[in-house]
Amino acid sequence: MPKSGLNIVFMGSPDFSCPSLSKLITSDHKVTHVLTQPPRASGRGMQETKTAVAQLAESHNIPTSWPLSLKTKDSYDLLKNCHADLFVVVAYGLILPKNILDLPRLGALNGHASLLPRWRGAAPIQRAIEAGDDITGTCAMMMEEGLDTGPVILKSQTPISEDDTASTLHDRLADMTADTLLEAIDALENGTAIAAPQSADGILYAHKIQKSDAALSFDKEAVEIKRQIHAFSPFPGGFITGASGKRTKCLTAYLPETHHSKENGTYLGSDDKGLLIGCANGTTLGISMIQPAGKKPMSASEFLRGRHLEIGIDFDKQM
Repeated sequence: MPKSGLNIVFMGSPDFSCPSLSKLITSDHKVTHVLTQPPRASGRGMQETKTAVAQLAESHNIPTSWPLSLKTKDSYDLLKNCHADLFVVVAYGLILPKNILDLPRLGALNGHASLLPRWRGAAPIQRAIEAGDDITGTCAMMMEEGLDTGPVILKSQTPISEDDTASTLHDRLADMTADTLLEAIDALENGTAIAAPQSADGILYAHKIQKSDAALSFDKEAVEIKRQIHAFSPFPGGFITGASGKRTKCLTAYLPETHHSKENGTYLGSDDKGLLIGCANGTTLGISMIQPAGKKPMSASEFLRGRHLEIGIDFDKQM
């Protein structure tokens, strides 16, 4: 018996959501409406720019709306009139109240970039790297009123490598989320989906990122600083504030097998991968990609060609 496909309202906003919407557009299902965040001023000219999801939806002639809230009668009426079988939500940015969650015949399905219940909340990709997790993944979860508390239909996992940054992991998980959601949606349509309640153990919250989270201190061990740099690369970017008061971002890092007996924060020279800085307990941090204030990201070797750093002097003071 051929599948008829589901009528789906998709809700999402940033680049992360786009692979999921693309996958649905080319599937047997029909995306009848898209909800996204309103256009916002961005760039040097501060021109209003539509979200990545809005641009993708409109390129496929899918009706698109950007309500400021889903708690109004207008929003309720809009979604009720869509007669959706299912809402699919990926990094939308607005809370869905219970009366909205109750509208679709099959409920609302969320694609979340962590292995729930670990890293519920706003920034699961960054917090997983920051914490030094070995693996992460994505979940297709039925939505409830609570924050990422609903039962999970399907999980997919991926290792976090030593070279992964928030950027590389973001892209990998975006694609994985799209595949995981589509498999879960097909199971919901076929009546074979099994939604398993989340464990009450191992719950962690991925709090929203503040710029202060990315401030680097070389009074920590190198492994902790490396995780911090990779967790916040490229945004907001792990940074030091130099003697000039300007911020220098460190975008990728590594752990050389060298130790030191200098003060924390001392510039130790360079190797074939980057520049070396002494950290707590004799550990050494290597920085391979760096972005001086007002300039584009560059390799450490390119940076060192344009600036003389004195070995044995505090790195921050030379910035």
